[in-house]
Amino acid sequence: MVPTPEPAAATPLLIVDDEPELRSLLAEYFGRHGFAVRAASGAAEARALIAEQRPALALLDINMPGENGLGLARWLREAHAGVAIVMLTTASESVDRIVGLELGADDYIGKPFELRELLARVRAVLRRTQAPLAPLAPPSALAPAVPAIALPTDVSRRIAFGSLWLDLEQRKLLATDGREVEITAAEYDLLALFARHPNRPLSRDQIMEQAHNRGWDVFDRSIDLRVMRLRRKIERNPDKPEVLKTVRNVGYVYVPPLA
Repeated sequence: MVPTPEPAAATPLLIVDDEPELRSLLAEYFGRHGFAVRAASGAAEARALIAEQRPALALLDINMPGENGLGLARWLREAHAGVAIVMLTTASESVDRIVGLELGADDYIGKPFELRELLARVRAVLRRTQAPLAPLAPPSALAPAVPAIALPTDVSRRIAFGSLWLDLEQRKLLATDGREVEITAAEYDLLALFARHPNRPLSRDQIMEQAHNRGWDVFDRSIDLRVMRLRRKIERNPDKPEVLKTVRNVGYVYVPPLA
């Protein structure tokens, strides 16, 4: 007798919104589409639910009384970096969207929205954040790849960026004295991508596709702005970068220190 396969576990989803009707509607809809849904009316209740079970993804309304969705998103990125975030808002201005993406939100959708579109966005975010990095295209002929340096085994999860170290296990950027250098989740994703592909020029399209696609396609210059901010943190002279270099007509390349 062929054993019956175990049913796939439902994906844990947290909905945080102060509108009871919308919470109920979303909980019912996502529940019918294979999610294990829990809902909270505000940030305090959401924190308590997360302490009981960490969700794979959190749907966060930005405009809530008390601590808003941006504050909750910041806490999630600091305390539970692996939780994907989709922001919900009625804001017509782009400032909340920009701040949310800078805090590390994976996507953003404005109210009112189509339920099918929101479901598709949530599934797309989960595919991106739960899947390993896809293979990159062959390196540009303009800058042939150089073999990656071998790191000592005791720091194999720490990658040198100038005088700083990126700790891939702790998801932190550290100074030589152990002091943590503050970076956003999006900046960590960008550094981790460069760390996995040293001496290989990456185009902006590759960066947007590989580094969890945290809304960068919405803003033409957003990748350049993140690189500029990272250079201020890791370069001896940000105006003459030695670690994150620009490759003309291509994008950027991470140059590790010589062994």
